[in-house]
Amino acid sequence: MPLPHISSLALLVFDFDGVLTDNRVLVSQDGTEFVTCSRSDGLAFDILREAGVPTIIMSTETNPVVSQRASKLKVAVLQAVADKGTELTSYCAEHGIPLNQVAFVGNDLNDLPAMAVAGCSIAPADSHQEVLKRAHVRLRTKGGHGVAREIVEEHLNLQSKYLRP
Repeated sequence: MPLPHISSLALLVFDFDGVLTDNRVLVSQDGTEFVTCSRSDGLAFDILREAGVPTIIMSTETNPVVSQRASKLKVAVLQAVADKGTELTSYCAEHGIPLNQVAFVGNDLNDLPAMAVAGCSIAPADSHQEVLKRAHVRLRTKGGHGVAREIVEEHLNLQSKYLRP
């Protein structure tokens, strides 16, 4: 199943760890966490904003690194989400967004409830096997290596303003 046409996509939701990161964490001796994200995703979020596609990050974690990255990307973030399916359903009801017009990008078992209620579910190439089995769209890109960029350029066929004549 391909992604919905851009005109019918009302919300694009990204998990953070394992989707926008490579699912690894470095921890310093004082407990500060560091993750690796792809800079190419930064431009992808700019393109989504230009195209008018509402986008959020939804994370089980409550972590300043998630907040910092979301701020840099200029994307709203929901953190400390225990049940992503329930949270996505509530968020969409509150904002008048039909669930069948939502695409959810997740990589691990805790993303399955949101993937089940979203109209379209997307999984990075290195996702848990059960997530890959249930995803409508399987990406060729691994988490943290430009997942958003692949979605924008190859599945939604959106172009950067830099490529437009």
